[in-house]
This record gives sequence, structure tokens and C-alpha cells, in this order.
Amino acid sequence: MAVGLVLTHRASGVLNLAHAAMGMYVAVAFYELRATGELILPILGLPARLPIVRAPTVATALAVCMVLAAVLGGVIYLAIIRPLRHAPPLSALVASLGLLVYLMEIARLRIGSQGATGLAIDGILPGGLVEIGGALVGTDRLWLAGITLGSALLLAGLYRFTRFGRETRALADNERGAVLLGISPIWVGAVNWVLASVVAGLLMVLAAPATRLDVGASSLLVVPALAAALVARLRSFVGAALAGLGIGMVQSELMNVQVEWAWLPDVGIQQGVPLLVILAVLAFWGDVLPQRGVVLSPRLPRSAGVDVGAWRPMALLAAAGIAVMVLDSEWRLAVAISACVAVIALSVVVVTGLVGQVSFAPYAFAGIAAFTVIRLDYVPFPIAPLVGGIVAVAIGVVVGLLAVRVRGSQLAVATLAGSIAIEELIFRWSWFSGGDLGARMPRPSLFGLDLGIGAVGSAYPRRAFVVTTLVVLALCLLMTLGISRGVVGRRWRAVRDNERAASAAGIDVAGVKLTAFAVSALLAGIGGVLLGYQRQIVTGSSFTLFDSLMVVAVVYLAGIATPSGALLAGALASGGVLTVALARMGDSGAANQLAVSGLLLMVVVVWLPTGVFGSVAHVGRAVRGRSRWPSGSTRSGTFVG
Repeated sequence: MAVGLVLTHRASGVLNLAHAAMGMYVAVAFYELRATGELILPILGLPARLPIVRAPTVATALAVCMVLAAVLGGVIYLAIIRPLRHAPPLSALVASLGLLVYLMEIARLRIGSQGATGLAIDGILPGGLVEIGGALVGTDRLWLAGITLGSALLLAGLYRFTRFGRETRALADNERGAVLLGISPIWVGAVNWVLASVVAGLLMVLAAPATRLDVGASSLLVVPALAAALVARLRSFVGAALAGLGIGMVQSELMNVQVEWAWLPDVGIQQGVPLLVILAVLAFWGDVLPQRGVVLSPRLPRSAGVDVGAWRPMALLAAAGIAVMVLDSEWRLAVAISACVAVIALSVVVVTGLVGQVSFAPYAFAGIAAFTVIRLDYVPFPIAPLVGGIVAVAIGVVVGLLAVRVRGSQLAVATLAGSIAIEELIFRWSWFSGGDLGARMPRPSLFGLDLGIGAVGSAYPRRAFVVTTLVVLALCLLMTLGISRGVVGRRWRAVRDNERAASAAGIDVAGVKLTAFAVSALLAGIGGVLLGYQRQIVTGSSFTLFDSLMVVAVVYLAGIATPSGALLAGALASGGVLTVALARMGDSGAANQLAVSGLLLMVVVVWLPTGVFGSVAHVGRAVRGRSRWPSGSTRSGTFVG
């Protein structure tokens, strides 16, 4: 995986978060083709399966799936990466997030429940055991290691000694100059992405028996792969392969140690290794994610503007509160879930939309707050949620210290690994979270008024709880709007647009980032507590990295630069208002919601970079004749751009 990441980054400057998901999909297609003779297709709206041959051999199935991998890589480059060649680097990063979500969900749709438990498959590499240094090692593992190193050496030779390799290096160093020499960046980029996709698919097919090809876990192998690629400074194929093998061996040894040492907590200690590697690389090597050719600002697309008034979102929330009194239970639950997710979405709007610091850890902060409230079951409401929020703020400030040192894609990578580490090391610690069985959230009550979601003899979910979530959302939205329109908000946006210019203007950039992460963590913590109250029983898997990725995706889709966009993001969340609406129209719509969200995210990044809400706002300004305002101008306290 690390080799493929180096390949795509050298070719197009893109840190492809979906690289492992691409390999996962090809591997799923291979083993489904071997079992059924049918090729699963990755496009919604087309037939799910295409009959190929009744009983394909290993060679036939592998050839078909390598063609599938090549087509997948070429289409992704031409449809997504090529249009974003001159966009801010973080745009391509977010687009790859949409691709990750889409491929994960389309794979789950194609293979059903097996996607969550892992496919039980037979490997195609020679089996058996070999004793090395007193330890038994599977022969297939040795073959896989050899093939990985061999692939890395072949790619290293290809890029060092061939004309194609020289053209790739020239484009990476100076794209404009290379184009003047007659080198086609489109052709070179497409070929590199095809190669990366084929390498990912082949290695995932070979490694699948060891991983059981779990759709989620296999797709998130991109995190240790990122760690290995960073060790190789995203340049050396052989270095990435060796680093990946080393990280994998350390993780395996830690698993063995955990089995032998019974006193160790029953948590995924090995998952902390990629985080430590990433932090060490970023700390000692600094800017390890170089830009292509010229220095670009690692920021998101320009904001469509900040809300100038609160009456519209407040009116919407008031209408939702009135509707709750007459809606049936399914709709009430959807409104409650949408409100909880909208609060967490506000945290993404603050840290990413208003400050430009990409964080993939909102649900990590949310989980920290929820489990803190569980540990403080003797503390009354609302003090316990406030304490949980404060604990989340403390963790957020620690993450914010990373943002002082790194930014952009680097920070995204660090928070990605950190989210997994928190999930595995803390959320699966039985003392803190209750383990697999989970722990029960205390019932919220205020001045003797029961605000819980359910009670004996009452309709579920209770209207008092749903109204409480809407009130909390309204307060959080007012706080965010107030901050965004004030001095702090203007400093946030100044840092977002240009950190160097902000620093030259006398703004404390480090302090601004820490403040933003603190506010973001507080909002995420409040949302996490509300989700805990909604679910009643919270487990170690209640707040996952995939949840964080999904909320970032839906917020970007809705409009990441505007607090009001968080309301739309809540409605788009799984289990929210849109889910119920689609379910009422037909089962297929609700089943495809997450896949459609990933697809729409890619479309939005390419064609509507300000998101749905921001694009609608822009159209409204254009109709009113305000689109001629110069970027960065102000009117009535509104900052545009």
C-alpha cells in the first residue's frame, strides 16, 4: 500500500486516502469472481454483477481483475484527479475521502453482510510454515514480502532508467517547464494512477487471506501505509516497502506480546504504532509532504461567505421543534440524530471551514466526552456533560499543538492516525468504555424533569429529549455564529486564507489554531454526549474513524465554510432526516445513501467547491447583484473569501 501511495504522490502530488479501498475493491471482485463466476461492478445504477465465466481459474480471475484495477485507476484520475490538478492540494485529499466512502459502501452493497465480518477465502500463494529464529512464519507471508520488495524494485528501476520515469520526475519538479518540453501531464498522470491501482489490487489480492478481507479494516490499512510512505518521504519505493514491512512486523510482535502478557489492557496497542511513526516523522523531518513544482498554500477552496444572521437557522430549528410535537416516532428519532450530528458537524465547520485545519478526529473528541460522562455517572446533569466537554477540549488542545507544527495534508494524516489510536487504545479499554458490551449513559434530568430519550410507558423517543437536542444545537449554532462574526472569527479566516500574511499582520497564528481546536473539540464533545444519550448504551465501536470520515464528508458536501451548512450536514447524516425520507420512498434509496454521499462529495469537490449551501448562497447573491463584490471585501460585518 505504501508503494502505491508513493506512486500516486510522485505522479500527481495527491495523498490518496482511498488507495487501500481501491485495492480492497479489486480483491473483493477477485474472490467473488472465483466463487461465483461473476464480476461485481462499482457503478451505482448499473447491474451489480456481470457474468464472466462459469468456473474461472486463478489466472483468468486475476487477469480480469487486473484489467478492472487498471480501468478503475484510469477513470479515477481522468474524472477526479485531473480536474483538480491546479486546485488547492486539500481539495484532492477531500475528493479521495469521498472515493474512500464510496468504494467501502459499494463493496458492502455488493457482498452484503460478509463485508462486515470478512470473507473466508483460500489464498493463492503457497502455504506452510517455516521456522525463522525460533518462530514459525507462514510461507505465504514470505512470498508476499518478496513480491512486495520485488514490485518496489521494479518500480524504482522503471522510474530511474526509463523515459517514462524521467517524464514523471520532470512533471513533479516543474510541471510548467515539462509541459513546454512537450510532456503530457494527463498521459503521465493517467499511467501512474493505472499502475498504482494495479499494484494495490494485486497486493491486496495476495494479502487477503491474512486480513480476511474485511471491507472496513482493509480500507483503513491506508493509515499504516501512510506511516510507511512518510518514512520514505514519499519518494523512495524501496524505502516505503521496507518501512511497511517493518511497521507490520512490529504490529504483529505487539499482538504476540499482548497475548503473552495478560496484565496488558485488552486494547489494540499495535494500532498506536502508525501514529507514533507519523508523529516522529513530522516532528523530525517537518515538511515531509512537498508540493509539486511551485509553493502552493495548503488550504481549502475559498469560502462562500459567513452567515450574517441567525434568524433563518433559528427559524428552521423552531419549526423542527414544533413539528416534533406531531411527528411519529421514526421522524422524531431522525430529527434527534440529525441534531446530534449537526453539533459535531459544527466542530468540523470551525476547525476546517473557518480555520482551514483539516482534522479527521471529531468523533474521537465526541467519544472522549461521552465516556467521561459515563465515568461521572454520580455527577448531575448538566455538569457532567460540561466536564466531558472540558476533557474533550483538553484533548483538542493537544491535537492543536500538532497544528502549530504542521498543517494541511500533514495535519490530516496525523489526525487520521490519532483517531484510530484513540479508538483502539482508549475506546476499547474496558475500564473506560465498558469493552465490547459497552456502558450505559446516565439519564439526563434537570430540576426533576426527565430529559431522557425513553421511559416506561412513554413513546420512544420522548419529545422532551428531541426538543433538548434542538435547544442544545441552537445554542451551539448561536455560539459559533457569534464567534465567526467577531474578532476571533475574522482572525480564524485570516489564518485560513494565508497564515504568513496573518502573522505579518500581527495575528498570533499558533494561538488562533489552539483556540479553534479547543472550540471544535468542545462542540464535538457536546455532540458526542448527545449521541450517547440517544443511544443509551455506548460501546467501543460507537465512535469510529469511519464516523469521523463520514461527518467530514457530509459537512464538505453541505458547505464546510458556513455554520448553517452544519444543519444540512445533520440532515444528510446516516439515520437522520434524509435516511427516513429515502426509506419512506423506497428501501433502495436508504440503502444507497452512504455510497451516494461519497459520490456526491467527489462531484462537489470538483464542480461545487463551496458545497451545496455555499453554492446556493452564491446563486442568491448573484441574483441580487452582489456577486461582483471583490473577494475579501466586507459589508455589514460579512467577510467574503
